[in-house]
Amino acid sequence: MSYHVNEKGYYGNFGGAYIPEMLYPNVEDLRIKYLEVIGDPVFQKEFQQLLKDYVGRPSPLFLAERLSEKYGTTIYLKREDLNHTGAHKINNTVGQILFAERLGKKRIIAETGAGQHGVATATVCALKGLECVIYMGEVDIKRQAPNVARMKMMGATVVPAMSGSKTLKDATNEAMRDWINNPVDTHYIIGSVVGPHPYPDMVARFQSVISEETRWQLKEKTGKESPDYVLACVGGGSNAAGMFYHFLDDVDTRLIAVEAAGKGVNSGESAATTVLGKEGVLHGSRSLVMQTEDGQVVEPYSISAGLDYPGIGPQHAFLHTEHRAEYVSATDDEAMQAGLLLARLEGIIPAIETAHAIAHLEKMVFNGDETVVICLSGRGDKDLENYMQYFDF
Repeated sequence: MSYHVNEKGYYGNFGGAYIPEMLYPNVEDLRIKYLEVIGDPVFQKEFQQLLKDYVGRPSPLFLAERLSEKYGTTIYLKREDLNHTGAHKINNTVGQILFAERLGKKRIIAETGAGQHGVATATVCALKGLECVIYMGEVDIKRQAPNVARMKMMGATVVPAMSGSKTLKDATNEAMRDWINNPVDTHYIIGSVVGPHPYPDMVARFQSVISEETRWQLKEKTGKESPDYVLACVGGGSNAAGMFYHFLDDVDTRLIAVEAAGKGVNSGESAATTVLGKEGVLHGSRSLVMQTEDGQVVEPYSISAGLDYPGIGPQHAFLHTEHRAEYVSATDDEAMQAGLLLARLEGIIPAIETAHAIAHLEKMVFNGDETVVICLSGRGDKDLENYMQYFDF
């Protein structure tokens, strides 16, 4: 079985391109050109060069000795937090800005929740001298102020989304609206493995550098390419898609994706889509979506601005329904405690998103000889205020 997208843009029942007619020419143009462009040796050379010299790849695979000792197994951290801009998001924006240049686009728009994708988009727009407009929920603008300042410093216009819960879903709605109104000169850099085909596959391909590096780094350190467990947090799911990519066919590697349970999966304040969602269409693709009986999108909640999304990427929906990956969740409290634990044991302050993945270690049982790799998707600088308030520092 293939866990990748088919020629029609679907992963099993999930995926596709459910878009207004106005966007059809844009999305069709992307679909026709993206594989040809990405596969072009000249494109790849420029992409790899920027990943090396600008982003700082390869990111280290770090043996977390004290964390390993605590849980009685061998735990490695894939250090995406050490990338330029502090998260995995830059891998995708570098790829997409090069793609946008080849499409002749002069204006870039993006949505952002935690602000890491917004920062990564503003960064590459500054690098390439392109106009940049970032849509961000009003609530997220307040809770991620340092990232907003970084975007503005690099010349981006940050537009608050004032509708709904004023978070990531609403920012995505506003970005889609902008794209419909400016179809000719604008490229929409979607930050996760969501949206109409080809976005979920394109973003996963750009992020697959994470698992590609992990394989050879692990072989260097342990003699084998595949770990027993791979863990990553998941909202829309781009770091998880990149972390899982080159392990999908290794059936002996267990893939675990950790969603945000918020104040509890059944509390009414959660973002655990695989538990609470059912099939539906959101932001241009068919996937699992948190929705009411009559199909209205339910407002998600998480203490983490990057995980409070009411859906999940279509590939993740497929991996979940096919039982290739295990989708679990961690509450706000579990994630915050895990973030503090990593800081105290390893001197690494993780993004609250990433802390959800670390929290799941508490629920795992090890016999001592397993190898675990966790995608450390982002650094916690942007979340220091949240940590300070939570722990009363």
